[in-house]
Amino acid sequence: MNIDLQRVTIREVVNGYLDSAEEGVVAYGGRLDIRPKYQREFVYTGKQRDAVIETVRNGFPLNVMYWVVKDDGNYEVLDGQQRTISIAQYVNGDFSVDGMYFHSLTKEEQDQILNYELMIYFCQGTDRERLDWFRIINIAGEKLTEQELRNAVYTGTWLSDAKLKFSKSNCVAYLLASDGGQLMTGSPIRQDYLETVLIWINHDDIEEYMSRNQHSENANELWDYFQNVISWVRKTFTNYRREMAGVEWGPLFNELNNAQLNTDEIEIEVKKLMGDTDVTKKSGIYSYVLTRKERYLSIRAFNDRDKREAYEHQNGICPVCGQHFEIEGMEADHIKPWSEGGHTTANNCQMLCKEDNRVKGNH
Repeated sequence: MNIDLQRVTIREVVNGYLDSAEEGVVAYGGRLDIRPKYQREFVYTGKQRDAVIETVRNGFPLNVMYWVVKDDGNYEVLDGQQRTISIAQYVNGDFSVDGMYFHSLTKEEQDQILNYELMIYFCQGTDRERLDWFRIINIAGEKLTEQELRNAVYTGTWLSDAKLKFSKSNCVAYLLASDGGQLMTGSPIRQDYLETVLIWINHDDIEEYMSRNQHSENANELWDYFQNVISWVRKTFTNYRREMAGVEWGPLFNELNNAQLNTDEIEIEVKKLMGDTDVTKKSGIYSYVLTRKERYLSIRAFNDRDKREAYEHQNGICPVCGQHFEIEGMEADHIKPWSEGGHTTANNCQMLCKEDNRVKGNH
């Protein structure tokens, strides 16, 4: 891994500054992607932006920035995007600070800004080396998410197209997932949508998928997969409820998209479970009705009073093995299982020793 700290003047950085919907935000003679096309949009507030300019005008040091050296010899900003855009916009005359635009300053004041030296780490190495390094360093400013770090490493035609579809405000993935009721949580701009769908399609190995597809012409495979997931969810669950947002739909689709499902029966069961006071995690209902795994539901636990009452009634004897235990060595159990209609009430509580309770739970 080669990490080279250099001093680069603002004059050099803002040379060729361009902000366009087609090309993204570029500078440094066209060699620097400040905000690669369709990446996270500008998020600094006016106060934060003005503070950057005041820091420069006073000659105070800005936090170090990080540029990735790409395979073609050009660069991409890993950390420092918001600060760099603030500086470029000010020099470009897009806003004023304390009523003074850049063009309103004297020649000496302008030169003082343009000759200001930014401290920049130029980072070059294998994909794995760069990703490991970026995770270790203390990124300043607007902290990067794990997916933004991956994006800085696996740049290419595939990523540009994936960002267009999954990482822009009101991108097509966001619009599709919210048409008829929101099915996903998080922010497309912070790469939540892209990261989630990558986990879904490749079973948690995001980096392997991105590396394999890095130089693909487009991200159509990922987009087609996402459309299929959303379409399957809408067909399977015919009545939208707000608890559907944030369900891990991808794994359910991967396992069951070819299964014959009775949507009418599913809706009846979902409605019943939504009214069950023992079910504390309502969003888990959707996974449960398809997999029958109770762990998705977080069934309401017995309270301490119910446990103590059952323990005293049993005289501390486990009804399975017949041995005596202190209450700390026992766990509460439903006499009639929840799945068979048993509720989390005092008259349905029994205390089992930990070993017997866990053996029962595994059956």
